[in-house]
Amino acid sequence: MRKTGRLHKPELKAKVALTAIKGELTMAEMVKKFDVQTPQVTQWKKQLLASAGDTF
Repeated sequence: MRKTGRLHKPELKAKVALTAIKGELTMAEMVKKFDVQTPQVTQWKKQLLASAGDTF
């Protein structure tokens, strides 16, 4: 049986990505605190950095 993915709210994605960029927590701490997978943190961080220039 295959698990279905969870949908995370944009607010959580932004919070996780900002935490990753700031370096406030280790990857292991973020995974545990936010209940997400390591690849998600990495992907959300890359997405935030890639789109940050469009904000300004």
